[in-house]
Amino acid sequence: MNKVLLIINCIILTIGTCGAPLIMRLYFIKGGKRIWLSCWLQTVAWPINFIPLAISYLYRRKNNNSSKLILMTPRIFMATIGIGILQGLSNYFYSYGVAKLPVSTNGLVISTQLAFIAFFAFIIVKLKLTSYSINSVFLLTIGAVVLALHSGGDRLEGETNKEYILGLIMTLASAALTGLIFPLVELIYKKAQQAITYTFVLEFQTLYCFVATVFSTIGMVINNDFQVILSIL
Repeated sequence: MNKVLLIINCIILTIGTCGAPLIMRLYFIKGGKRIWLSCWLQTVAWPINFIPLAISYLYRRKNNNSSKLILMTPRIFMATIGIGILQGLSNYFYSYGVAKLPVSTNGLVISTQLAFIAFFAFIIVKLKLTSYSINSVFLLTIGAVVLALHSGGDRLEGETNKEYILGLIMTLASAALTGLIFPLVELIYKKAQQAITYTFVLEFQTLYCFVATVFSTIGMVINNDFQVILSIL
């Protein structure tokens, strides 16, 4: 069952990772302008986690005589809120980059997150770096830099140099934040002082996605995105 769940998660992750940038880019190519809306859609599906969480709660209550609704401690709860804010900010940077860059350019620049993950993991959780990991991160990073320097011909018509460069910077900022978030999550797991169960991970993901969605919702309210959507409907 563990292998089946792993395969299912890998398939869903692959579809999302490959399909989401294409759909987002298509939205902007067709005239979409709402970056905060694109950011909001990245985490708005967080309530779906309530289904497995409810099943897990009923199972615990039936078999372990445990009626505890939430497994997270207050300390982990507050740390997760911080992760959610960082995720919301990363999502905005990423959405801005997709709005200004072709998918190929954006995809390769965002791949530099591997370098940031390795760097922050080395500093935060003392991850040992091997020659293979350093070599792969170096090649991916160099590839992204070369593409960024020689991709002037793949800009959209009418896009200014300022917008294009800002898109590169925003995408790189998103990669850096993502590279910071993963080691921070690993650190939280290490400091949790409790069993890292499937239910605990689901609670963690649900909370930080909820916080990221609230972050994006505030941006949409400030940018009047909801009024524009309602007027279209």
